[in-house]
Amino acid sequence: MTIQYLKTGKPATEREEDDAKTRAVVEATLKDIETRGDSAVRELSEKFDSYSPASFRLSQAEIDDLISQLSERELADIKFAQAQVRNFAQAQRDSMLDIEVETMPGVILGHKNIPVQSVGCYVPGGKFPMVASAHMSVATANVAGVPRIIACTPPFQGKPNAAVIAAMHLGGAHEIYVMGGIQAIGAMALGTETIDPVHLLVGPGNAFVAEAKRQLFGRVGIDLFAGPTETMVIADDTVDAELCATDLLGQAEHGYNSPAVLLTTSLKLAEETLTEIDRLLQILPTAGTARVSWEDYGEVILCDTYDEMLAVADDIASEHVQVMTDRDDWFLENMTCYGALFLGPRTNVSNGDKVIGTNHTLPTKKAGRYTGGLWVGKFLKTHSYQKITTDEAATLIGEYGSRLCMLEGFVGHAEQCNVRVRRYGGINVPYGEGAPYREVTE
Repeated sequence: MTIQYLKTGKPATEREEDDAKTRAVVEATLKDIETRGDSAVRELSEKFDSYSPASFRLSQAEIDDLISQLSERELADIKFAQAQVRNFAQAQRDSMLDIEVETMPGVILGHKNIPVQSVGCYVPGGKFPMVASAHMSVATANVAGVPRIIACTPPFQGKPNAAVIAAMHLGGAHEIYVMGGIQAIGAMALGTETIDPVHLLVGPGNAFVAEAKRQLFGRVGIDLFAGPTETMVIADDTVDAELCATDLLGQAEHGYNSPAVLLTTSLKLAEETLTEIDRLLQILPTAGTARVSWEDYGEVILCDTYDEMLAVADDIASEHVQVMTDRDDWFLENMTCYGALFLGPRTNVSNGDKVIGTNHTLPTKKAGRYTGGLWVGKFLKTHSYQKITTDEAATLIGEYGSRLCMLEGFVGHAEQCNVRVRRYGGINVPYGEGAPYREVTE
């Protein structure tokens, strides 16, 4: 395997140092929120957002006023995007069936898909108002039937962003709070004097939000580790540098630590893309952010073969993978580790981010090796149940269960089975022994 790195980002050791600093800040902040509740949340909001309203929760009148500030076109666009997200989420929900089967005469097994009872949806918005994130979390939770959906978003330029609040409300949020960062995640998960804690946290965010979710996991459920945006472009000589550079920088503008990787078999395309990125950074209005991400986290990797590109891509397990080759479906068939795939030059990551209908809350930092992205199923818990309806089945299952419990030394477990064997089968099983073996005829 001959793989060349034409450009690399920060060394792994430096990234690990950044992560360690983030962990320490988050741990101390969460302890403060748990100890002091609303007071800590307010101080953090004043410190980081210069925002301290009478109430962080918006009233219905405030929500209505914010929505009225949007034009008919803006509202129609939000509703169109939410319709696409809802349609796909509903199709996913319809694929998840409750089941009940009789596995043998008198033995009935089943499962039910039950909505999580309360969800906290985080919608980023400090640097950019992430309207689309409200669709992905709030509207999808609504399709799943979650009975309590609360949503948090930071103030944008000192006040609630009308478009984000509209998307939250239209998506089905029952409570809307204007707060961001660690304080929002901590308040939703731990609860305060004015906010009841939730059972599940979902939504993307910066490194501090992702780390807060990681530290709270177990105390509450989380969707996945959705940290700073990652993007990868897999391309060959069927496309040009403009497409590749645009798709890389389009995601690098998210923040100062958003990895962007070009993976290609074409040296010509790699070199031209590097040149095109330099050109675009001279005219891109968000270049101040995108340039830092590209310089510190951008990579260009040259491979000899498609198999090599596949192996490298699966190892990196990027959040977004834009595939523009002469064999896009081959990557769809063979790739195993990623957040979401965007296939062909007509498709792009922004489609998924904003409007096409798939969910844009996706795994980062190699989490694509063990999980997919947020979807309607994340808001549902699949619970099994079982019942035995005949004396014959109670006896038969009890006999097997009794002997298997004794095999492991669990005498108390065995007696749970034995009492059924004695009661429903009329078979005498001495206390502390396994049921005798007997032939069972069909």
